[in-house]
Amino acid sequence: MREFSSDLPERPTGPNAHSHPLPPYRGILAVDAKDFTGRPAIEHEGVSRAVPALLKTALARAELRDLWDDRRFPASTGDGYVFGFDPARMPFVIHPLMFTLQEVLTDYNMLSHGALPIRLRASLHIGPLPDTADEFGGNGTARNDTHRLLDSRPVKAVLASHKENVTRVAAILSDRCYEDAVAGGYTGRHLDHFVEVAATVDGKPFSQRAWIYVPQPSGPLYEEPANAGATVPVEPDAAPAPVNEGGKVRQVRNSAPNGNINTGTVHGGQSVGNYHVAGDHVEGNKAGRVRGFQGDQVRGDKYQGRR
Repeated sequence: MREFSSDLPERPTGPNAHSHPLPPYRGILAVDAKDFTGRPAIEHEGVSRAVPALLKTALARAELRDLWDDRRFPASTGDGYVFGFDPARMPFVIHPLMFTLQEVLTDYNMLSHGALPIRLRASLHIGPLPDTADEFGGNGTARNDTHRLLDSRPVKAVLASHKENVTRVAAILSDRCYEDAVAGGYTGRHLDHFVEVAATVDGKPFSQRAWIYVPQPSGPLYEEPANAGATVPVEPDAAPAPVNEGGKVRQVRNSAPNGNINTGTVHGGQSVGNYHVAGDHVEGNKAGRVRGFQGDQVRGDKYQGRR
């Protein structure tokens, strides 16, 4: 008897065609050097070699050398470095590693005498990633999101606005990373060290709730709600809320220490200048809540000339 032959295609391998076991969950750490492309070409190789060496030194100093020895799918990104690790160790990567990396970079930059000063953005995430132990391992959505977080506007803005001789590291945590390791109480840093932001990337269809952590801040940490731009319900007896041209409600917080409060509907932008307030001199628009370092140090009599 002739064997039965089927003209049906072989078993499909696409997404949701049939069930697969999940890849192992990994913690993911990615770092990126600030202003790498703006450096002279002759410095690029030196920075590319220095970044993994700095990570290795920081891990050893934080007594986490095993994470370097056991790292999964390690890769240089030219201006940075990425590797996977056991997600159970994520609380230790958040702290003390980020704080130790800040110290290592401070030492390095002082010894480099300004030749190759390096400041790093870092992103941390947790997710399932295949580990094939070759150059194709570690690819997946969790890896992609880690790099998107690293390139997102909030972490870039923080590192750009903080003093370069003080703040060497700015980290951004995915919401999953924050909820599991920080909100769960496993990380040796209080929740107030972390600021919620809406992580977006210019030119990319990416927007996620995330958390900024700066081990040594030297400027303001701006807090952006994860649902920034969403419509805000208005109570029946409340005054009509101001809206933007697109029809969305614009959230307004009235607060003006030592100044005036402008209430009602505001058309266009609003410029604020505080000339007699101890701390920062602010002009232009300043949105969102502010945590962390909010003013310059004042030495001497700050009331001199006002009596």
